[in-house]
Amino acid sequence: METLELKNMATQVRRDIVRMVHAVQSGHPGGSLGCADFLTALYFKTMEHSNNFSMDAVNEDIFILSNGHISPVFYSVLARAGYFDVKELASFRKLNTRLQGHPTTHEHLPGVRIASGSLGQGMSVAIGAALTKKLNGDKHLVYSLHGDGELQEGQIWEAVMFAAHHKVDNLIATIDWNGQQIDGPTSKVMSLDNLRAKFEAFNWEVMEMEGNDMDAVVAGLSKAKAATGNGKPICILMKTAMGKGVDFMEGSHEWHGIAPNDDQLAKALAQLPETVGDY
Repeated sequence: METLELKNMATQVRRDIVRMVHAVQSGHPGGSLGCADFLTALYFKTMEHSNNFSMDAVNEDIFILSNGHISPVFYSVLARAGYFDVKELASFRKLNTRLQGHPTTHEHLPGVRIASGSLGQGMSVAIGAALTKKLNGDKHLVYSLHGDGELQEGQIWEAVMFAAHHKVDNLIATIDWNGQQIDGPTSKVMSLDNLRAKFEAFNWEVMEMEGNDMDAVVAGLSKAKAATGNGKPICILMKTAMGKGVDFMEGSHEWHGIAPNDDQLAKALAQLPETVGDY
């Protein structure tokens, strides 16, 4: 996809997100909206993948969603990329749906490789997948996404240390660096201080990019991809705004995990024109 198409797709994904969460009055719109540009660029531009889904992922790239609460954006992008029928988005968080509030594997939803939502675990899984590819002689890459509040989990740093020691240089881990978590700003809940210095101290290659500028996201992912294979895992610190695209949600931790009411939905949709087609 070209840039305009990517931007239009990201707008449609944001529209999907607010509709899905509103329909069941449950879910996590804030982080989902903030990561819409990243996941759109990843699945429609950067990643080498097939929607003919196989858990083995031989000879294709892998994506691991660690911060599983932002499932609305993940499900929307997977559906729009052809992993399953877009109409299934209407079943989000309903009884017996494959689209649970946090992604699960026992539902066998195409595109979902791990059950996530227990924060801190995705980095370990992504490293394991990357090592598997190395052992199998598969030159493809593993991408992962993590919340910045998630970095308060100790397992993350054990995994970060392991990846550097074992030169897992086919991994690109992106941090959604929005400075917000469910209880407030990360700076007040538990400060992350200098993330670049932290990852560099663990011997990772660290890059930064603007996560809500499509051109910047595409360029940032391309730069990260080009840096793989050089003996170090890659970390992208991605600056985003929670709730991006909906002015009354933007930048506020209060929209981490609440749904818009009818009036708020109407206001949000007015800011997110239908570009690809609603489900």
